Amino acid sequence: MKIEIITVGDEILIGQIIDTNSAWMAAELTRQGFETVAITTVGDQEEDMAKAIDTGFSRADVLLMTGGVGPTRDDITKKTLCNYFRTELIFNEKVFRQINRLFAHKNYPMNELTKNQAFVPKGCTVIQNRVGTAPLLWFEQRSHILVSMPGVPFEMKTAVTTEIIPRLKKRFLSVDYLKSSFLVSGITESSLAILLEDFEATLPGNFSLAYLPSYGLIRLRLSARGKENLPEMRFQEKKLREVLCDFLVADSDEPLEALLGEALRKEKLTLSTAESCTGGNIAHRITLVPGASEYYKGTVVSYDNRVKISLLEVSNQAIETYGAVSREVVEQMAQNVSEKMKTDCSIAVSGIAGPDGGTPEKPVGTVWICTRMHRETVTKKYQFGTSREENINRTTNMAILQMIKMLDKYKNKKDAT
Repeated sequence: MKIEIITVGDEILIGQIIDTNSAWMAAELTRQGFETVAITTVGDQEEDMAKAIDTGFSRADVLLMTGGVGPTRDDITKKTLCNYFRTELIFNEKVFRQINRLFAHKNYPMNELTKNQAFVPKGCTVIQNRVGTAPLLWFEQRSHILVSMPGVPFEMKTAVTTEIIPRLKKRFLSVDYLKSSFLVSGITESSLAILLEDFEATLPGNFSLAYLPSYGLIRLRLSARGKENLPEMRFQEKKLREVLCDFLVADSDEPLEALLGEALRKEKLTLSTAESCTGGNIAHRITLVPGASEYYKGTVVSYDNRVKISLLEVSNQAIETYGAVSREVVEQMAQNVSEKMKTDCSIAVSGIAGPDGGTPEKPVGTVWICTRMHRETVTKKYQFGTSREENINRTTNMAILQMIKMLDKYKNKKDAT
């Protein structure tokens, strides 16, 4: 069984919003053992939507459509589906009662536009929306199924997990999706491809290896469908680890900040950060992890040199002699933030994010990162690119990664004794 996702909305096509719905749905469908063969986005035009449905049915058994089912004039999905399936809108009392319950709970007054949400295409299966006003519409035409859902993310997610996937599992056979992830650093994508040439050449035909680069890191995804491939998956995982060797950071799908949190938690260590060029992005990433307060104590965003001097007590002489972007300054930042927040570990960064501010000696993209554990420090200079966004994200990744590697050495040394 093959599935296509169709998202509706001019706001997506003009770049006003990002289509996160498709990404989430595709990931969830894959996890549940279904195959997504295409993702299509169309605007709020009936002709375009009808063409997308025709094309979708030519290559997929099930179409999952989101968006365009609200109460406003630009929401024309229901009208389009009525025309496509040659039916008409009729009033549905059960849907109306559900809308009334939702509005009464929120103490909102009912209006005519909202009442219109209770009109649904005749002949389709109507599924109640547990968290919103627009119902789910399930159409069947010969061997094909189309399901229309709201585009509001939390409504769509509730619909998919509680209604759509359970119904699809009753109707169609799902095939286990086997996946292993490997986080790699210290090598370019092209060099990694050369390194893995022999591995990929001998990979069984029903296996695939994908490269997913992101700001100084590469995530490899080894995958196959069918639980009968599990023994072969374990064998290929072992081979891949051996080839990757020192470039392998972790065989995990977890983001860097989660890996850092896990390492700190296991060793019962605490962490603080001092950030200049990243402007708090490292702290933001670390605190995205639930339970981060167990090991993370806080940050000082010392964007201005006066903050470095007054709050972090970095010596004015060090800044004047070596510059704010220097080994000497980040080492003082790391030591002093750790002492002030009474943490076992710390991360400090200072750099030139750009696009301005570079010099011949220190061009844009020059970054110093210091990681500290107890009295030991690792300080490295990095030279990134000219894009501000890239420099901030690369600095964040490399700082977290540098701390992970330091923790790993600490653990290995402790285990050896």
